[in-house]
Amino acid sequence: MAQPSASAHCQIPCGIYDDPARIAGLKEDAATIRKAVVSLKEMMGPQDHSHGEAGDLLMFNQGSRWVLAKDQHAQMIQDVASYYFLTQRVKAVPAGEEGHDTYMAQLAGFHRILVAAMKCKQTVDLKNVDELDAAIAAVAGWYTK
Repeated sequence: MAQPSASAHCQIPCGIYDDPARIAGLKEDAATIRKAVVSLKEMMGPQDHSHGEAGDLLMFNQGSRWVLAKDQHAQMIQDVASYYFLTQRVKAVPAGEEGHDTYMAQLAGFHRILVAAMKCKQTVDLKNVDELDAAIAAVAGWYTK
């Protein structure tokens, strides 16, 4: 007896998809990463130790929280790209068949997102956030109308 096939975003399968909402979520996560990077750069500007040890500890605490938020949102982007789009929405098309070029472009597009999110975790460089924004924008056209 053949098993019924089903596909879903949550791997249950529930069959509920909202691609535009997922793209909007990726963009929101990227905006949070940008805010964290900007805030960290502002905090680490010219060092002002006039507030003493308590001020330094507060700055360390706030900086740690921004890094944590930045990394969490980068991970969420990687999770959505992997577990929603790559496993559920991007459909493999064998070489030589119609749609194969689009399939390869989708793989490359989501790989670009995954790498950019990784680089955002590793650094506090706005050029990596710019690349993440561009990578998300590049795939958005396939999933938003």
